[in-house]
Amino acid sequence: MGSASSAYRVIYLDVDGRTQKVVFSRFCSPCDIKELFCTATGLSRNTTISLLDSTGAMICETVNTGHDYGCGLFSHLSDKEELFQNVLTQVAEQFSRAFKINELKTEVTNRLAMLEKRVELEGMKVVEIEKCRSDIKKLREEMASRNNRSVTSLSFLDDNKKLTPRRDVPSYPKYMLSQQTIDALRKPTFDVWLWESNEMLSCLEHMYHDLGLVKDFNINPITLKRWLLCIHDNYRNNPFHNFRHCFCVTQMMYSMICLCNLQEKFTQVDILILMTAAVCHDLDHPGYNNTYQINARTELAVRYNDISPLENHHCAVAFQIFSQPDCNIFANFDPEAFKQIRQGTITLILATDMARHGEILDSFKQKVDNFDFTNEEHVTCLKMVLIKCCDISNEVRPMEVAEPWVDCLLEEYFMQSDREKAEGLPVAPFMDREKVTKPTAQIGFIKFVLIPMFESVMKLFPQIEEVMVQPLRESRDRYEELKQIDDAMNEKKKSENLTMGGKKK
Repeated sequence: MGSASSAYRVIYLDVDGRTQKVVFSRFCSPCDIKELFCTATGLSRNTTISLLDSTGAMICETVNTGHDYGCGLFSHLSDKEELFQNVLTQVAEQFSRAFKINELKTEVTNRLAMLEKRVELEGMKVVEIEKCRSDIKKLREEMASRNNRSVTSLSFLDDNKKLTPRRDVPSYPKYMLSQQTIDALRKPTFDVWLWESNEMLSCLEHMYHDLGLVKDFNINPITLKRWLLCIHDNYRNNPFHNFRHCFCVTQMMYSMICLCNLQEKFTQVDILILMTAAVCHDLDHPGYNNTYQINARTELAVRYNDISPLENHHCAVAFQIFSQPDCNIFANFDPEAFKQIRQGTITLILATDMARHGEILDSFKQKVDNFDFTNEEHVTCLKMVLIKCCDISNEVRPMEVAEPWVDCLLEEYFMQSDREKAEGLPVAPFMDREKVTKPTAQIGFIKFVLIPMFESVMKLFPQIEEVMVQPLRESRDRYEELKQIDDAMNEKKKSENLTMGGKKK
């Protein structure tokens, strides 16, 4: 069998040694093909018919009766004629399949061509995207060189840290704070656990506006947004020393400014320094305190000669951020004013090192009875005590707000003590998970650190007694009660163990 064209097929029949050519259309039915064979060959009785393929190989052989009855009379043929009819039917069906296969091949070829075209187009898109990325990178490098600033992370920063905000300002929505929220922000009872990051950023932004800092110092509102975003992105996700802690400390500072009417006592520059130091005071905190840094001889400890390594690091990161024009809220200050703000902010952040607690509090106590708000040294000392109060003020808040912070702090302490044990370093008892409990962790801290410091401030600002000092006293009493319960439980267990031991003997 062979082919004439895509629309026609040819079959060659060997009839008594003669090769007979039959051409038929692809649209012929099996019945039509049978009739063509009979007509073309003039079959007679005892005629031998061989069906050959295109190579000459025989497909099948049969015998016809020699009568040209046509398709309509096939029902009267003998068994041999019926056999021939079946052969012709099979041949016709094979040709029909051949036509369908060719159509399928054509369709597959067309689809492959379409797919190849799509792959080619997608490849071109990838090339264009890579080109755009390259162009953007070059543009950024050019802008950086024009501004004569190269923003690079210092070696002691986490590799994943960026001093530029990771989000553009439009993705930081401006929340419309309700009057209820605005009023609550001014109080130490504010619940800091109810707010998402963007909401806390909006609250911080509101504080700067409400205190008149944006207006008085001509701070660009967009720059303020960018700076706050950058601050957020440079706090790590530690259990305690994280962005929520930053917000907590700043909100307490804001409430103290409002409660103590500090804007009547301090200059606006002092207020700006207090707020900004609170925002920046724990930037890029690694979650391990100064004791660990010094004992482990970390890069920070080496860099700052074991002198308040973390606090020095917080200051350095803060002013790296300010060095970027997009985040410099002090851009409109003259050099002398900026120098004053820089020095004031550094002084306050360094004061948060608890190793200096006794020194700073003693200095303040010496001044408080004859405090002079016109004396710069007195004012600086008060500002140092204020940021210290705010930094460790969690127990001033309601119990349901304060207690989760204890859990967070203990978690961070336990992470450090576990690491110190693994590295063979000294472990502080108040950080050891095998020795410390909530009551034991808090009682001494509240009695000997918090209450004495807040009572000293109360001498200047009596209005804080009810909303700050009294909650501290109540917290102390509550933890002492919990300790008594814990002690009773421990005594009971010891007694039971002794009883059980006696019975075994």
